[in-house]
This record gives sequence, structure tokens and C-alpha cells, in this order.
Amino acid sequence: MRVAKQVELDAQAERELRILAKRRRVEARVQQRANVILLAAKGWQNKEIAGAVKLDRRQVALWRGRFVNGGITALLHDAPRSGRVPSVTPEIESRVVHTTLHEKPAAATHWSTRRLAAHLGLSATAIRRVWKRNGLKPHLQETFKLSRDRRFEQKLVDIVGLYLNPPEHALVLSCDEKSQIQALNRTQPGLPLKRGRAGTMTHDYKRNGTTTLFAALNTLDGKVISMCQDRHRHEEWLKFLRLIDRQTPKHVQLQLIVDNYATHKHAAVQAWLAKHPRFVMHFTPTSASWLNMVERFFRDISENRIKRGSFTSVAELEQAIAQYIEHHNTNPKPFIWTASAADILAKVTRAKAAVAAVGR
Repeated sequence: MRVAKQVELDAQAERELRILAKRRRVEARVQQRANVILLAAKGWQNKEIAGAVKLDRRQVALWRGRFVNGGITALLHDAPRSGRVPSVTPEIESRVVHTTLHEKPAAATHWSTRRLAAHLGLSATAIRRVWKRNGLKPHLQETFKLSRDRRFEQKLVDIVGLYLNPPEHALVLSCDEKSQIQALNRTQPGLPLKRGRAGTMTHDYKRNGTTTLFAALNTLDGKVISMCQDRHRHEEWLKFLRLIDRQTPKHVQLQLIVDNYATHKHAAVQAWLAKHPRFVMHFTPTSASWLNMVERFFRDISENRIKRGSFTSVAELEQAIAQYIEHHNTNPKPFIWTASAADILAKVTRAKAAVAAVGR
């Protein structure tokens, strides 16, 4: 007949076990083991303890014995198990990673788990696990564009300086056009969102015309001055500049950040700006529209109002845009620019070096 091991606790051990048994952030299994030892110290038999803590009697005997031999520390962790020998050795994992990074499959641009598994004689699950451990995602590809503007650094420092240290007694307005916004009308009504199913909309649509949104984002308070036009020639750009002139205080200088679109540099525009010296233009580097903060607002209005909308006419689309901007301006929140010019230049330098290395 087996005799349960005697458990004796001093004041310190009993206090620590009571803390483990009651503290909310302790794992449930550790709380259970602490209760086993506390009841054993009171003289309870294993069968009685098993019924009280809802464990098998053999488990109660196991943890009782581990406590006697190893103390409270033995209750906190499970004993190591031998387990199954891993099928993917470090050598195999290295080969999977090397093949993924430095080789391409025949007649394809990138590896899939099944294609690489067949090539290496492994399972698709093994390939997937190796990719996950090493942060490899061959199915994804991101885009980039490095500016070749000879004055890139000068323009970058100028614009980032306006964001981080705006001049006194001036407004910094990030301006651009979102052109060719389509008034798309879905051919059938979509199904609403419900539990267990995403909202749906038909893939086909009817085109009902386009509009161009002109927007000037006040980088200080986040408010937007806007208008919609059928086209985006220099005539429409001049009309927008006049709108900005009317809707801003006359005594304030206006620092406008715009891209290199030819419309912004038209001779008629230059002549108008010469007559309105409070307008100061700052042009972003070529292929660097990401420097223009209003692009962030364009992304928001596209995702939140336009992309999932259904519009029977251009007028309905323009009304939806106007309502969105009006709602935005009732409680605007500015976008906060945090990257310094030095940080951006360092990142661009690394990217150029990486591109040059690949091109060799």
C-alpha cells in the first residue's frame, strides 16, 4: 500500500502558496497545484484532494511528490518532455531559406509552399512553418519609387521644415488634386454585414462619369478647403487658388506644398501668383508625392466614403464628398509629421545602395 508523502509548510511557504492560489494573473494550472499542496499540508488524503480540486488522484500524488522534492519552484513549470524528433533540421531549414531567397522556380516568378515543397521533397506545412519562423512572405510584393530629382535633398529639407517648424504668421497648406474619381453605381444592391459574414457588393458596375477633387489641407489644424471640378487644367487650378484666397485671412502668408504637375507651373498660374505675393509655392521632388500630407487625407476619404459607395450620378458623388469634408471640418484632427529630413535621407540612401547592389 502506497503512503502519500507528508507535506509540511513553514509560514513563508504557506504565504507564497496562498498567493499563487488566489492571484488572478497566475495560470489556472499553477493555482490548482498550489491548492493541492495547501490541502495536503492540512492532512487531506489524495483522493479527497482530487475531488476538491477536480484532478485525477495520480496527478495529485505527482504534484505532491514534486513539491516535497523541489519546493514551490517545481510547481511553476512542467517537466521537460522528450517529444517527437523534429522533421526539419537546421540544415534543412537553411536550405529552404536559401532556396526561397536566391532561387526561382521554373516558369514562375516566386515560390509557393506547394511548389517549393515539391522541389525540396518536403511537406507544404513544413515550408510554411519555416517561412513563418524566418519572416518570409514570397506571395507578397511591395512597391517603391526612388526620386531622381537633382534637388531632392533641398526640396525635402524645405518641406519637412514646414511640417516640423512652420513659420510664424503663415498658414502651411498641403494642396493637390484627386483626379478621375469615378461615380460608380453597382448593378445590384450589396448584402449587409452580419455575424459570420462580411458585407458584400457586386464586382460589376455602371460608370456615371468622373470628378476631380481639389483639396488644401491646413497642416496646423487639419481643416480642408475643397472644391470639385469636371477637369483639372490650369484654369481649374486657378479657380481653386482664388477659393483659397477668399477663405483664408488676408493678412496671413500662405505656404503651399504642391507636386510637379505641369498645371501648377503654367504661365497663367505664374502670372497670377506674381500678383498675389502672399502665396509662396513649395514643390515636392519628382516621384515623391508621399511628401505631400494631403495624400493622407485623400486615402481616408477614398477608404471611408468613396471606395464602397454607389453613386447614380456625378452630382451624387460630389455631394457625398462635400458631406464628408463638412463632417471632417466640424472636428478636424491634424496629421502629425514625425520623420526628420535626416532620417528620410538616411533611408533613401540605404534604398539607393540596395538598388545599386541588385543592379550589378
